[in-house]
Amino acid sequence: MQDHLATPSNGTAAVRRIVSLVPSLTEAIAATEPRMLAGATDWCSHPAGLDVERVRGTKDPDVPRIIELAPDVVVANEEENRPSDLDALRAAGLDVLVTEVRTLPQAFAELSRVLVDGCGLTRAPRWVDEAEAAWRAVRAEFDATAVVPVWRRPWMVLGRDTFAGALLACLGVRNAYEAHAERYPRVPLGELNEPGRAGVVVLPDEPYRFTGCDGPEAFPGLPAALVSGRHLTWYGPSLREAPGVLSEALRAALR
Repeated sequence: MQDHLATPSNGTAAVRRIVSLVPSLTEAIAATEPRMLAGATDWCSHPAGLDVERVRGTKDPDVPRIIELAPDVVVANEEENRPSDLDALRAAGLDVLVTEVRTLPQAFAELSRVLVDGCGLTRAPRWVDEAEAAWRAVRAEFDATAVVPVWRRPWMVLGRDTFAGALLACLGVRNAYEAHAERYPRVPLGELNEPGRAGVVVLPDEPYRFTGCDGPEAFPGLPAALVSGRHLTWYGPSLREAPGVLSEALRAALR
């Protein structure tokens, strides 16, 4: 990846306008320096009522419109955004700050980099400290192995080296496919339901919106934990509440 550690070349002191192509980073900037946000994707749903220019989705951003907005920095993520779109923004002369997040320590480091190097703050805001404290207080409450679908038709699950898998591991929940060669493998439903494969199925509400009526019925032998995808996969202000929210959902399934 080209520049996931690069500081914007225009200098942090000049940063006044930011376009965010990552929902969690949009929320992080809005919670810290909302006046800097000039644009965000249609998927940027937090905070509620966010009033900024919308630039389509994370996978199909409106590149010409972003260029017209003339941001000082575009923030992106190596997993959520396509290299071709980021290259087109760079070719137009825009600075693109790309994050990479696979672990909890990486998440906090990248948040500080976006907010300090990208937004020009002198230090990370208090909510980052509060989130770090919340996770330092976590003890591995559970002792379970989970399959964690992220899509159906076809079924796809968390594999190796994922942020969501790292959060679950902090709580004592092992990912059944953490050693898989792929990060998001396609796995037949029959294999997911093999006896002894897992003791719980964890069903987030994004990117596929699993619900009580859509998902648990496919795993008749397993307790199902319906969890908030924002708290499982976003790295931003939601990290403050994530330990409690995720633990509550797991307790409800495993009690």
